Amino acid sequence: MSHPVRAARRRLRADHPETITAIDDCATRITHEWDTARTTNPETLVESLRAELESAGVLETLPTILASAVDATGYELQAQPVAAPPYVVITSRGPVLRATIDPGRLVIRFDVFEVVRTDESDQRAEYHRLDGVRMEISLVN
Repeated sequence: MSHPVRAARRRLRADHPETITAIDDCATRITHEWDTARTTNPETLVESLRAELESAGVLETLPTILASAVDATGYELQAQPVAAPPYVVITSRGPVLRATIDPGRLVIRFDVFEVVRTDESDQRAEYHRLDGVRMEISLVN
């Protein structure tokens, strides 16, 4: 793990645990609408998660979280991030934050769902709720 990645991870854990908890809570709330422990509809999952994050005020804080993580790396953002692509993207796994900094692209994933695929071609992927938030941070050249 590189120094910028470690610095970003430390900053997010130390300064923004309430946002990580809020992401977790939003994911939990949307799973209450499911009739099973999983879903096979990624579009609905993404739309529901985006709506819940927006309703809870989390979506609008994600650019600030990204800026804080970049600040911790010692590098600067090339532009002010907004709560929309390319900086903030809501995926079927959870929110993804991205910023281009001098050594490459900093990518922060807050995974709250996992994708489960089968070897059978007629089976759709399933999306299962993770136990908590799995934060993945990488620096891609």
